[in-house]
Order: sequence, then C-alpha cells, then structure tokens
Amino acid sequence: MARADAIRISLETLGMDPERFAIEWVSSAEAPRFAEVVTAFTEKIRSLGPNPLKQENAA
Repeated sequence: MARADAIRISLETLGMDPERFAIEWVSSAEAPRFAEVVTAFTEKIRSLGPNPLKQENAA
C-alpha cells in the first residue's frame, strides 16, 4: 500500500484530511459488499463536512 500512503501524505501536504481517501478491494461478484463499502464511505465523507479546499478556492 505504498501508493496509498503517498496519496495520504500528499493530501496532508495540501491541507486536506487524509480520511477523505480510501482504497477498498471488492470483487465484481460482491455487489452487496460494494454497496456497503460505498455507503460507509459516503457517510464518512458527509460527517467530515465540505471539502475545505473547495471552500478556500471559492473565496
């Protein structure tokens, strides 16, 4: 997962919460699991609130 770690470091450097990034391996035969993973990540992102970089660029 070295690439994922590099992405997390890059996000931190940009001032973004690395929790906004995730990698999850799901087989195409695992539709219910895919739905669970996407739902959980969506809830996580919503709990983090708006993207701080997007707000900064709008100002």
